[in-house]
Amino acid sequence: MLLANNWKDYTVIATGDGYKLEKWKDITLLRPDPQVIWRSSKNLMSYDVDARYLRSDKGGGKWEYFRKIPDEWIIGYKDLKFKVKPMGFKHTGLFPEQAVNWDKMTSLIKSANRPINVLNLFAYTGGATCAVLSAGASCCHVDASRGMVERAGENVRISGLDDKPVRFIIDDCVKFVKREIRRGKKYDAVIMDPPSYGRGPNGEMWKIEDQLFDLVNLCKEVLSDNPLFFLINSYTTGLQPQVLNNILTLTVKQSRGRVESYEVGLPTLEEVSLPCGAGGMFIND
Repeated sequence: MLLANNWKDYTVIATGDGYKLEKWKDITLLRPDPQVIWRSSKNLMSYDVDARYLRSDKGGGKWEYFRKIPDEWIIGYKDLKFKVKPMGFKHTGLFPEQAVNWDKMTSLIKSANRPINVLNLFAYTGGATCAVLSAGASCCHVDASRGMVERAGENVRISGLDDKPVRFIIDDCVKFVKREIRRGKKYDAVIMDPPSYGRGPNGEMWKIEDQLFDLVNLCKEVLSDNPLFFLINSYTTGLQPQVLNNILTLTVKQSRGRVESYEVGLPTLEEVSLPCGAGGMFIND
């Protein structure tokens, strides 16, 4: 497991009974986590909790606040800055474990010693976009949600990267890739973080088990002749790292480079590691 252990503004304090207790700079949040199936050694509400997310038996849930906190605030990772905001479905607008992938991509881009053009699909609030821009790459950021794309633009701006070469596209990712193929557009790297299920802006259905292989195979057509990397990140329960390894080997690798697959996770102050999904990366270094 690769642990995102370089954070200073974020910490997992404790876990147990289906929850994780996190410190986001000066704010402590208690959020559900499906991986936490073990018992807590201490009642997590006995800590100084600012807010917790309560699931509803009818689906969804709500935030419960124990003191007034800002509607949103900024945390930093190395030279990057991100807005954090308690939102629906327990989200905060940032997945701290992805710092593992930000570091890997940043290192590859800086070591390439050539211009790198990145396509970021299902790009959410732009953590990876900020990372690749900070390393000197250009980036096309694509997501179907206008709100998430707008937040990505804010993260780029507060990270001091708004003068970098970035395009923000609100679109269905599959349709966008098909159009880029028709245009003859090429990218040196592709990042994708597809949801388990989803709908595009016009009701397009997405189910990862049925469509991921075909999308990765499709994205081969937008790779340059000398691609640097291709990253798949997944939070889908049951989708093992080796599955991502196999998909990349059968599609992108083509007798060049190498493929790495791994769990991503977060360290905790309890000295246990919290699993947070899987990553697979083709690297042509």
